[in-house]
This record gives sequence, C-alpha cells and structure tokens, in this order.
Amino acid sequence: MNKTEENQTITGRQASRAARWFSLGNIASMIIPFPLGIFWFGASMVVYAMHRHHPNPRVGYYTQQAAYQFYAVLGLVVVVATFFGTELLYWMVTWAISAAILIPLSVYNLMKINKEQWQDVIFKNEDAQ
Repeated sequence: MNKTEENQTITGRQASRAARWFSLGNIASMIIPFPLGIFWFGASMVVYAMHRHHPNPRVGYYTQQAAYQFYAVLGLVVVVATFFGTELLYWMVTWAISAAILIPLSVYNLMKINKEQWQDVIFKNEDAQ
C-alpha cells in the first residue's frame, strides 16, 4: 500500500486471512499449551486490538467471537485452577477439557470464515498527504 494514495483497498483474501488469526492462535495454544498457551495469552490481546476494528467489519466479528471463546475458557481455568496447587494431574485434566471445548469451536469458526464470500473493502487513507 502506498501512503500517498487517498483510498486503499483491502482484498477479500487479506480480510479472510486476518479473520483466521485468532482462531488459529486458539488452536495452537491448546495443542501446545506450554509455552504457546502462555505466549498466546499476551499475543491474543495484540491480535484483538489489530483486528477488532478492521475496515472489513466481518474480520472484527470473527475476531470478537474467537476472543470471547478463548477468554471464557481461560477465565474458567483461572477460577477452577485456584484450588489445584501443584498437582500435575489436575492441570492436565483442565488442559484436556479446555482443548475439548476450544478446538472444536475454533475449527467451526474457521469453517464459517472459509464459507463466507469475502469482498474487497475500500477505505480512506487518513495518512495520505
């Protein structure tokens, strides 16, 4: 994208790719919970901030849905894990339950994203000189 152009275009393919980020991060964080789960918790906030107010509103919608799912599962883990202590078995069971909830939801989101007809979006470049 050229910064001197007054209007810029985001292709449907670019928007579709952006909409997938959060769901893919959710899946990766559940498959490899340590250390990706910890890193994804921080990175998810950056991805959410970047994509929630994307020029294509459908990107924001799918990002928001994936974020709701991830933070709901993570919030449940925080509440339940308060009573675990250092017993590894409890942590493994919690991880398995979290993965059993979050992975199918994320795959379903990805299927919906793939089925959607993505349109190009033209928006006004505020930085144009």
